Amino acid sequence: MTTTTKKLNFAEFLQQYPDGKGIFELNVGRFLLFAFDDEIRRNNLSYITDKGILIKTSTCEGRERGRNPDVSVVSEVEWNSNVSCYAALTKPIQLAVEVVSTNWEDDYIDKLAEYQRLGIAEYWIVDYPSTQIVS
Repeated sequence: MTTTTKKLNFAEFLQQYPDGKGIFELNVGRFLLFAFDDEIRRNNLSYITDKGILIKTSTCEGRERGRNPDVSVVSEVEWNSNVSCYAALTKPIQLAVEVVSTNWEDDYIDKLAEYQRLGIAEYWIVDYPSTQIVS
């Protein structure tokens, strides 16, 4: 079976975000990344935060998967031992954060199970569409 995916132009890509502008999800992830980074520096901890950390996981059937959490926190030792291999991390990271978008089933079901199988102890799901913002 062959499936073809239509390539999106930039305007179509932005429309795929729940808020229709592509801004809210990106800003939530960026806010968390900066907040974690600030705390790590303030407390002089040996962690790295990034949006580009790839993690090798597996499905319950044993099929290998690659995941890229919206925000990751990993020990400096683990990060520095893998930085030159250009591959996904195979050991658990300290924290994986997913900001829910249109693929919420992946975040709540598939990623949760895969992260648990890998041994990631802390997994946060930020489901901003279901929260109320009070000003």
